[in-house]
Amino acid sequence: MFKSPMFSIRNTLFLRLIFTFLLILTPLIILGVYLYQWSIHTAREDIAKTAASQTAFYLTDLENEIERIKLLQFGLLEDEDLNKLTLLWNRMGVIEKTDKVNSLRNRLYLVQNSSKYIKEVSVYINPIGRIISSVDGVSPLDETLYEAVLTVYGSRNTRINAWRNGLYLSAAKPSGSPKGQPLFIVEIELDQQKLTEALAQFNTYAGSGTLLLSANGGIRLASGSVASFLDEASAYVMQRQASDDYGKARAFGGQSYYTIYAASDKLDTAIYRFIPSQVIRKPLDKFYRWAWLFAAAALVIVAIYAMSTYKFIHKPLLRLVKSFRRVENGDLEQMITHTSKDEFGYLYSRFNQMVANLRSLIDQAYRQKLMAQRSELKQLQSQINPHFLFNSLFILNTMARTGDVERVEQFTIQLGEYFRFVTRSASDEISLAQEIHHARTYTDIQLLRFSRRIRARFEDLPAAASAAVVPRLIVQPIIENAFEHSLERKEEGGLIVVRFEREDGEFRIVVEDNGGELSEEKLGELTRALAIRDDGAETTGMVNIHRRLAITFGERGGVRVARSALGGLQATLYFPWEGLADVPIADRR
Repeated sequence: MFKSPMFSIRNTLFLRLIFTFLLILTPLIILGVYLYQWSIHTAREDIAKTAASQTAFYLTDLENEIERIKLLQFGLLEDEDLNKLTLLWNRMGVIEKTDKVNSLRNRLYLVQNSSKYIKEVSVYINPIGRIISSVDGVSPLDETLYEAVLTVYGSRNTRINAWRNGLYLSAAKPSGSPKGQPLFIVEIELDQQKLTEALAQFNTYAGSGTLLLSANGGIRLASGSVASFLDEASAYVMQRQASDDYGKARAFGGQSYYTIYAASDKLDTAIYRFIPSQVIRKPLDKFYRWAWLFAAAALVIVAIYAMSTYKFIHKPLLRLVKSFRRVENGDLEQMITHTSKDEFGYLYSRFNQMVANLRSLIDQAYRQKLMAQRSELKQLQSQINPHFLFNSLFILNTMARTGDVERVEQFTIQLGEYFRFVTRSASDEISLAQEIHHARTYTDIQLLRFSRRIRARFEDLPAAASAAVVPRLIVQPIIENAFEHSLERKEEGGLIVVRFEREDGEFRIVVEDNGGELSEEKLGELTRALAIRDDGAETTGMVNIHRRLAITFGERGGVRVARSALGGLQATLYFPWEGLADVPIADRR
């Protein structure tokens, strides 16, 4: 649009305004996308946690129930009637045999009815060749069946066994014979239908399913949609086991499912819940459509904004810029007019007044610069004075709520001493001994909160440096930074060290910690922030201290950062040693 390079399109404010507006919209669009993904992730995590908690609770309850059934089963091993029938069968009369058998059947029936998960209780009595069942009564013992029972159960098997299309618990009474065959075996058959019905309670979402599977795959019970792809689901979970990632969906039977896992070491089984992906995504479809409408509306708004900005801002501003260029080239008689009484009319009139006063302002420039430097120092110090107030009120509130009266008293005394120091306005400079004392007071306040997790070690300040005059509040903010960004999250073993060094005509105050969250990227960013001064940037924290030391001591004062040998951040405050204690600051500049 312009021939001069200074007025090229890429240098115009118009395009920068458009670009800025796009930057404003971009985070909103990114936020929308993030919220959509976050909503899916949150819903998925909430469902996973809830489902896992429910499943684990049921498994714990099932473990307790199976243990109770086992106790009843082992109790049967010591049943008096059962042992008499086994050992004294040939000595009993018919009436006594009948009485003992009926009594045993009643006992078996009571055990069966003691749990909804028990389908039948049977006793295999080899010496008398009988099977006594809570359901079928007394029947002859088939030797082939008995041998199969011994093969499947063994003499010490206490696990749930899958056999004859059923689930069984067994317990054997040792006989002491050389062959090792037991006197009798107590067998409890579990009710698979009741177990399946219990699994169905987890199918709270439409299309979901639940699978109960043993480690060796012998036990397989399914409810809900899993029944339609039982073999595929069983093979998948047997392969993945506990390593299955809930965050990834997998297709079973033509539909995508998320899998939740909970296992029981006691039962050697696990429960897998299959939740359809659409359960999570379907409620967010409407949000997704609105996001696209928002994106389209944003494009229309950008176009309207661009047209109005060019007409009402860019053109009048371009005229003002050209006039400034002429003034820069030495035309101090430059005058511009504007007919409209809008903001640009005011700017043009003030521009004309500025040109008229420019010569007198040149004479005052040097004095203004010195005053601005002093004002900057005071402004930088005033920024940091109230910084600790928010954390202090939080600590005091916590102590009050917990009823820690003794520490509240101690804390308020220290807090009063702290704020008496930071609100003192007599001088911008204090002795180094006062500054270190204030830093110790602040550290003691923080240790009231973190004493169980964090320790602090202060070296003694050299006597020769105690009277040194330094800017106020240069050590305490460094310690505060260590607490907030390095040590606050440590559960134990936190350490902060303050020590003093003198070398090559330089005095140093070293503050270091053992925080483990300092990455090379963060350290590099902080180093660059200290190395480059940006007058328009926000000056807080270490940059604030660095600038105040630089203003006070020149290039020989400031802050350096590095990784501490303790593992965290090492911040070093440095300034010249020569004549530090007895030369006024004004003379050292």
